Amino acid sequence: MTGVLVAAGAGLGLLVGSYLATLTLRWPQGRTTSSGRSACDGCARPLAFYELVPLLSFAVLRGRCRTCAAAIDQRHPLIEIAAALIGGAALWASPDMHGFLGAIFGWALLTLAILDLEHFWLPDALTLPLILVGLALGVGFAPSLTDRLIGAAVGWSLLAGIAFLYQYLRGRQGLGGGDPKLFAAIGAWLGWVALPLVLTTAALIGLLAVAVARLRGREITGATRLPFGAPLAIAGWLIWLADSVARPVILQ
Repeated sequence: MTGVLVAAGAGLGLLVGSYLATLTLRWPQGRTTSSGRSACDGCARPLAFYELVPLLSFAVLRGRCRTCAAAIDQRHPLIEIAAALIGGAALWASPDMHGFLGAIFGWALLTLAILDLEHFWLPDALTLPLILVGLALGVGFAPSLTDRLIGAAVGWSLLAGIAFLYQYLRGRQGLGGGDPKLFAAIGAWLGWVALPLVLTTAALIGLLAVAVARLRGREITGATRLPFGAPLAIAGWLIWLADSVARPVILQ
């Protein structure tokens, strides 16, 4: 039964990933995903339903539009694969409602990570509902509502305080306004106890990304703008996954 749920989670992740690829492309441009059919970026031809099958269509078309041969943005298969891995891993770690909710958490964090990496943007339209949903889950799932409330409050206060102190001492912005809200959302989902591990893991991911960038020849200075929301999002979901594997969720 677990294998069936894992496959279902991965399959649902492919569909969600297809939507997220379009969302993260259109939203920063001020476009919506609710109006207008999907179309080729090269010739603007509306795409048929069989050209929108996650991964399969990309493979069959060899990554190019069948009309104008324009390259299809590789974000589509990459995001679809990432979302499928999140869905499958979440149901493998916890083959129940908690796992399904964890997949939703992961997909939301994936969206935020992409927007932060590409646009340094963590929209309130995602972070604030994520906080509210995380708190609401405290009514039926561990950690308790109290732990989640403390987690949200500490998560926001910690990064907001660091941002204020950095700007006061250095005279320039060091953290964006979305980072404290994202950390609050992670605290609302995982509880306050997980926050030190999330922050440490995010910092290590960020340092690893900087090291890789420097090895590839990119110059990194104290004034270089780097996204921190993306490492936070990755760390938040990895800690959720590890915690779900380590212990079963107990209904309160």
